[in-house]
Amino acid sequence: MTKTIKENLIGYLSIAPAILLIGGVGIIPILITFTYSFQYRVLTDPLNIHFVGLDNYIKLLTDPSFWEVFKNTAVFAILSMTVELFVGLTAALFMNSAKRYVGIIRTIILIPWAIPGIIIAYMFSFMFNDQLSVINVILEGLGLIDNPITFLANKHWAMFVVVVADTWKQFPYIALMLLAGLQTIPKELYESASVDGAGTIQQFFKITLPNLKGIILIVLLFRTMGAIRIFDIIYGITGGGPANSTATLLYKAYKYIFGDMNFGLGSAMSTIITLLIMILSFVYIRTLKTED
Repeated sequence: MTKTIKENLIGYLSIAPAILLIGGVGIIPILITFTYSFQYRVLTDPLNIHFVGLDNYIKLLTDPSFWEVFKNTAVFAILSMTVELFVGLTAALFMNSAKRYVGIIRTIILIPWAIPGIIIAYMFSFMFNDQLSVINVILEGLGLIDNPITFLANKHWAMFVVVVADTWKQFPYIALMLLAGLQTIPKELYESASVDGAGTIQQFFKITLPNLKGIILIVLLFRTMGAIRIFDIIYGITGGGPANSTATLLYKAYKYIFGDMNFGLGSAMSTIITLLIMILSFVYIRTLKTED
């Protein structure tokens, strides 16, 4: 055995456990889900499992409720990513400009990211509860409203609440990524711009944003995937209500599988979600390469 072959063999053996782990917890479940999506597989009818081809996909795509949750997912993704990017960029600029207590400021900003999503969901569910709403108490105390707002019983307010909750959870991640990008921008660029008479706003749009484009696209890629796969916030705050107005694709897949015990439809929905994420990821990656 030559030295090169021996080194290659050692390398392959070293990464084999990782490959097996990825295959066991990632690839194999995806393949099983893909297979189930072509079957009639209902746990309440276990003796009647059979191949149905594209019937599950046709049933989903011709169901008005599918397009309703698709629209909800799109609305949630666009709103949450927009607000999270704005808040995250603001927090990143604040952390980057801080001169004192830098560690304390960054720790405080990163706290929401460390809290599990389901806990944040229950926190916001209590804060915006119809009977015990802390937010209503504050608004009434300030004289801004006369009667309590039924946040979670109104479809527009319910979407607002889940977007705010997801923003509070996710903006520290965006802030951390953008902070890393800000710290790579040479200070000489700002100094030269100041000498040339450029103000803070001009420096932001001419220096800061152009240098952050690549990182912003990466952040949007990951947050798009996260927004499409949102579950815990929806489950803990609204349960998809009122009247399915906050139900998303993944939440609907959960209802098919664990509510209706229909693994065929649930797997078809999960496969559609996977394909959607793959398409959007491809678009983002192509855009990122174009920017480079």
